[in-house]
Amino acid sequence: MGVDDRSPAMGLVHLLRAVTVEFDLLGAEFAAREGLHPTDVRALIHLLDAARTGTRATPGWLGRHLRLNSAGTTALVDRLERLGLVRRRRDTADRRRVLLEVQERATDLGWTFFGPVIGEVVAAAEGLEEGELETVRRFLASALESAERARSVHGDAG
Repeated sequence: MGVDDRSPAMGLVHLLRAVTVEFDLLGAEFAAREGLHPTDVRALIHLLDAARTGTRATPGWLGRHLRLNSAGTTALVDRLERLGLVRRRRDTADRRRVLLEVQERATDLGWTFFGPVIGEVVAAAEGLEEGELETVRRFLASALESAERARSVHGDAG
């Protein structure tokens, strides 16, 4: 490949991979504890992100983000709704469209489980200078863009 595996830049790649693996394991532990599938947890994360950014999340939108077909998305939303974690509601702007909302129960479960680690990460970030935070933000944004590009190139492997 031509990249020095021991370079400082590769050290960051290895550290980012380790963080990703740990968060993935933590998410799987949360899913198992709550009787959820890992895809359920990913769906909740996407829906929480949508709420935070003001994105109107529809079943089609969620299916595209999770790379699920229509039937798989419907089954997923049905399951999350049955568990009281998500609810469907008609879009007031377009009554034909159904929007998905994360219920307070899901948020409470998530904070109970992930709150301590989120608190520690926030505290670590608050210990950084503004310029350091911007550098970390730029690096993570670039890593995310690279991962998204790779996923679009490799297509739906799952």
